[in-house]
Amino acid sequence: MSFASKSIGIPQEGLGEREALRDEEWALVVRVREGDRCAFDLLVRRYRERLYGLVYHMISHAADAADLTQDIFIQAFRCIHSFKGKSSFFSWLYRIGVNKTLEHVRRNKRRQFFSVQAIDEQGIGGSFWRTVSTADTSDKSAYLGELQEKLNEALQRLSDKHRMVVVLYEIENLSHAEIAAVLKCSEGTVRSRLHYAKEQLKEFLKEYA
Repeated sequence: MSFASKSIGIPQEGLGEREALRDEEWALVVRVREGDRCAFDLLVRRYRERLYGLVYHMISHAADAADLTQDIFIQAFRCIHSFKGKSSFFSWLYRIGVNKTLEHVRRNKRRQFFSVQAIDEQGIGGSFWRTVSTADTSDKSAYLGELQEKLNEALQRLSDKHRMVVVLYEIENLSHAEIAAVLKCSEGTVRSRLHYAKEQLKEFLKEYA
């Protein structure tokens, strides 16, 4: 079972492109602070799908994910003056999203994180997810149902901090540096947590992978 290959991901802009993007976002933030709601709408449209994806793959409930995504943007709007521009707006927004999603998980005790069916339909995620979701079996539906159950059970056994790095890396396809910025930890910590989580999941799912 390999987690190394990541077939679909966030385009990795060059340094100049990242700086230009950050400048553009900062200009939008300034406009929002001056009362321009249309500027915030532009930020929402830019990151709504990615933020929804983060939330959905942590709770696997479409309606709740939509509501929570909206709540995250509302909080971001209310707290926009706290954004200092030291990181990208994306990292700042995701940090809010991570915190509110973890609060939701703990409050509701909902532990259905990855949806194998959604991965199968959307074609997202790393090579492991693609392999198991397209497995050639005589009863694929039953196989995926059983795998979904075992996968959720395995993820339940991970701590929140280890589960989150798996979601951000394998599903959201963030880099180690981006995850470190979101979670406010070092890249070494991200790599350590990711390695541990992968080893645990491989052990939990070895008879299925």
